[in-house]
Amino acid sequence: MASALPIRKIENGRSEELVLTDPLTGLGNANRFFDKVNRLIAERADDPAPFAVFVLDLDGFKPINDLFGRSAGDDILQQVAMRLRAAMDETSTVTRIGADEFAFLFPMVFSEDAAADKARMLIEILSAPYDVGHRTARLSASVGCSLFYSEGDTTDHLLSKAETALYQAKRSGRGHVVVYTQQMEEAAKRVTRIEQALRRAAAAGEVEPHFQPIVDLATRRIVGFEALARWTDRDLGPVPPGVFIPIAEERGIISQLSQLVLRKAVETAREWPEHLFLSFNLSPSQLVDHNTGLQILAILERTGFNPRRLEIEITETGLMTNPASAEKIVQDMQRVGIRVSLDDFGTGQSSLGRLRDFHFDKLKIDRAFVSSILEDRPSEHIIRAILAMCEGLGMDVVAEGIEHEKQANRLIEFGCGSGQGYLFGKPKSAEETLDYLRAVMSSPKKAAC
Repeated sequence: MASALPIRKIENGRSEELVLTDPLTGLGNANRFFDKVNRLIAERADDPAPFAVFVLDLDGFKPINDLFGRSAGDDILQQVAMRLRAAMDETSTVTRIGADEFAFLFPMVFSEDAAADKARMLIEILSAPYDVGHRTARLSASVGCSLFYSEGDTTDHLLSKAETALYQAKRSGRGHVVVYTQQMEEAAKRVTRIEQALRRAAAAGEVEPHFQPIVDLATRRIVGFEALARWTDRDLGPVPPGVFIPIAEERGIISQLSQLVLRKAVETAREWPEHLFLSFNLSPSQLVDHNTGLQILAILERTGFNPRRLEIEITETGLMTNPASAEKIVQDMQRVGIRVSLDDFGTGQSSLGRLRDFHFDKLKIDRAFVSSILEDRPSEHIIRAILAMCEGLGMDVVAEGIEHEKQANRLIEFGCGSGQGYLFGKPKSAEETLDYLRAVMSSPKKAAC
């Protein structure tokens, strides 16, 4: 019996160690990370000297895992862990807190500059090739950093700030480092305020479509309008679509918002002359939702709007998110007569083969090329090539962002059929658009403008 107590202590110690250890890499896990940071915060309660917390995420690990297999992926993670452990000094800690996510504690890193330097060093260490059987693989990493400054900072708070910084780093591309700042905190709070207001506005039907004309370049007659979401909040005032649309996509509000704006847009377009079409944008996230096509058809059925008068615009980014899902949604819409156009062509990542596979009805040349058509020869040649390609594929073309008469004339010279931009009109409300159409249709002179 005398030997039982020491054995029990050893067993308890091993159990505790298992609770704090990641079984694959042998690094500490999230429990160990929280324990270490909590202890350090307690130690510095009377004299809160700064220290740094990092979160590192491997860029592109999932494709490598899919390509080489789960076992090879585990082997790479073990190699990553070995490199990171070797890079730690005696005061620092690295832990694995997610599938390909690692958290670090650096007690002796006291400034934002030092944190950024340390993070870049970790990325460099991980950039060397990894052995996978008889092959090699390469990885990059993104890092978010936060610094402890006062006893009011908890471990949860520090980790949350580092995760926010990591999110910003990954949005910037691969291999980036972002250190959390007060400005980021204020921006995060503003995003939350906008999200809450947007949810309320979407539920109350307070987001409105505005309409920008699309014209036949040769005759300048209006052939259709693109619907663009606009929102003015009672407290925030006008919120630009470049602000609230990405928030809607990131926070899962985009489908509800899109259905609201589409319903209002087609209700307005019913009052237009029959020969005018309505163009409407889908977000990338809607192209992975198999209900998207059904939702659009339900809105058209309820409003009695002719599907052949509707054009749906999708982007190259949307195609690449889930090509199989996007293709099914495109086919479902085209089956009932809805036309589908590829928006912002030339700025995304899809291959030319997508134009063959998806059978688009129309292509929209991005404003980046149109804006420089007069002084940039490469842009001129790109536009010529796009127009020649679309003629061969039997696709209509719309040039976006036309602001000057000379741009329009040059596009006509190249053979472009339709255009859109401030030269022909800015987006207007439903009522203003109807008034404009009435004025145009009642005046033979204006009808040609």
